[in-house]
Amino acid sequence: MFASRNNPRPEPFPPVDEANAEGLVAIGGELSPERLLLAYRSGIFPWFEEGLPVLWWSPDPRAIIELDRLHVARRLERTMRQAKFHFTLDRSFERVMRACGEQRPEGTWITRFMIEAYTRLHELGHAHSVEAWQDDQLVGGIYGVTIGGLFAGESMFFRRRDASKIALVHLVEHLRRRGFELFDVQILNDHTLSLGATEVSRDEYLSRLQRAVQLPVEWDGDRATWRHGDASRTSP
Repeated sequence: MFASRNNPRPEPFPPVDEANAEGLVAIGGELSPERLLLAYRSGIFPWFEEGLPVLWWSPDPRAIIELDRLHVARRLERTMRQAKFHFTLDRSFERVMRACGEQRPEGTWITRFMIEAYTRLHELGHAHSVEAWQDDQLVGGIYGVTIGGLFAGESMFFRRRDASKIALVHLVEHLRRRGFELFDVQILNDHTLSLGATEVSRDEYLSRLQRAVQLPVEWDGDRATWRHGDASRTSP
């Protein structure tokens, strides 16, 4: 599934305006780091089930969370004030990714090939996670891909109520501090809608994407940990 190190240049994708009505752009190809990064820079992401060829998508409209418009419900604010959880960055990336796949009994696109591919992206500094912990137990998290000022959210999970939602709040706070400009959540659903996600046209998304990926932004979150409201972060 991975490109040869002797051939690092991936094949170009078709123009996204050639996608079908569902947003399907291309079928097949590899999940090499180079091809994945080209896809995200092009407004495309992979989404497919075990046993199928890699499917590449660019939906229209596209769902995003505006970093200055995250909606936090009052009940969630109360839970945050209770400080039930503590949060880390990039402490357990692969565990978060696997947990996201395990919580989907209807089937998942987080296949072994996807885990291998995104773990490699993580090792290269382009995929990151936020983890929610209760005592020493991993109880929630979210992961995604970064290029410049883009964070492309991929999936989230929870084992305790609100753990993933509060992890997302911390993620947004971190992205704002670091200077990120675009938080892509791909497709609108009830969960992201409750947190303030909205839809923009693919053309608008691509315009904002082009600017975001050029920004000299760094994630800079290796092994950071904090609780809600903390002004400082330390290493666990």
